[in-house]
Amino acid sequence: MGYAIIAWDGPDPSRRAASRDRHLAVITRWAQEGRLALGVPLFTPDWKPAGSLMVLEVPDKAGLDAYLAEEPFAAEGVWDRWTAYPFRIAPLPYRPLPQPGEPIATSRTHTVIVAQDGTDAGAPDRRAAARPAHIARVTGMAADGTLALGGAILDEAGSMRGSIAVTRHATDAAARAWMAEDPYVTAGVWKDIALYGTRFAPLPYQALPGAA
Repeated sequence: MGYAIIAWDGPDPSRRAASRDRHLAVITRWAQEGRLALGVPLFTPDWKPAGSLMVLEVPDKAGLDAYLAEEPFAAEGVWDRWTAYPFRIAPLPYRPLPQPGEPIATSRTHTVIVAQDGTDAGAPDRRAAARPAHIARVTGMAADGTLALGGAILDEAGSMRGSIAVTRHATDAAARAWMAEDPYVTAGVWKDIALYGTRFAPLPYQALPGAA
């Protein structure tokens, strides 16, 4: 189990620029050590930085606390608020994430999908029933690069309560069309869905779980 951090910048955009080099130094080291599975910015619809998604591969909350203590965006007031979800990356045949030396896109290339399950009594059973079809669908999409990373948001007991997916869709409309055919949508598993534009920064990422 790891953690997914959804963080939101404060109102002063100059703080991100001032802290960026220190932030990159920290996440480069964490990626090299295999403790950061993915880190991407979140953008507003008019392509302004709004926050970050950081996916940590750490064994417990002590690892989460260690990251937040080192992260300049947290310590220096770039992030105004954040939520850390217990998170497990689905082991799938993902393509390699961008590595140092690869170009950085100048516009949106991907979408971050944060989907919360329903909170009614039948929600866990709906997820369990739809999960085999969902996994079958996204396995091929991980292999062809449509799904860059996906996994389950967990509660403190380790039960699945939602999902985070990073998909190769450059618009909300394309991401919503992709989601519309997913069993987690057609079976009513995902109830509260938010989309955010992003792009990748090349870092010395280790292979994701399930990747060749």
